[in-house]
Amino acid sequence: MSDHVQITTAAGTFDALSGGSPGDRPVLLLHGFPEAATAWAHQVAELGRAGYHAVAFDQRGYSPGVRPEEVADYRMDELVGDVLAIADELGWSRFDLVGHDWGATVAWHTAAEHPERVRTLTAVSTPHPSALAAALREDEEQQLRSQYMAVFRERSAERRLLDDDAAALRRIYEYRPAPSQIDDYVVRLSEPGALTAALNWYRAARWNVAPEAVAVPTMYVWSTEDVAFGSAAALACGKWVTGAYRFEMLEDVSHWVPEEVPETLTALLLDHLA
Repeated sequence: MSDHVQITTAAGTFDALSGGSPGDRPVLLLHGFPEAATAWAHQVAELGRAGYHAVAFDQRGYSPGVRPEEVADYRMDELVGDVLAIADELGWSRFDLVGHDWGATVAWHTAAEHPERVRTLTAVSTPHPSALAAALREDEEQQLRSQYMAVFRERSAERRLLDDDAAALRRIYEYRPAPSQIDDYVVRLSEPGALTAALNWYRAARWNVAPEAVAVPTMYVWSTEDVAFGSAAALACGKWVTGAYRFEMLEDVSHWVPEEVPETLTALLLDHLA
């Protein structure tokens, strides 16, 4: 079981899921686009049952209480600042950090820039930003895979994704979870300003500078059927971790690892944390 909670920082009030008890070893989980903290519902509940205090929050733009209008408000330093502010509000001086998709990008940055706060890192799907940058320069396949990012930065992206009962947005969820789950994401992102805020993560990326190598113990989980990230960036990821590094490859799994194979990912996560 997990509880719905709210966490207030200087930036505003974030909606979150919480499992386990305060005082247990803390784990913070970061979702990606175009989802919400509920993508981690299974992991939050299982971590709580395993003796951890797990918290997943709706990140900047996804929480209605933290939805600034300016593109610059979605730069990486703001997103990392939210992670640290949430941890501070929870009283966590150090914590284990888990991220998927954009949440993994934020997690890579946080672990690289604030190793004194992060005990371990688990990044799912998205490789270290420097590994991805190298693949975008050198690997034609990755260049093709990443063309969607330019589309998401276009001014027409909101309309194109939400037209026809959000048909284009619904197609993004290729793993086909329960229809009610997709409906929940679509309802959330159809709120005034919500999809614009989520897309502003892509629009603000031009200001982001790739972080240095990560020194904390790191597990990177990549799936072979990921349409966004190919093997070139995935296999180069270890070059950007100077601490203990573990690479897990999931065969025949799509980009949406936390929800498509929740038991598999949770088992890997619990083993890494132990």
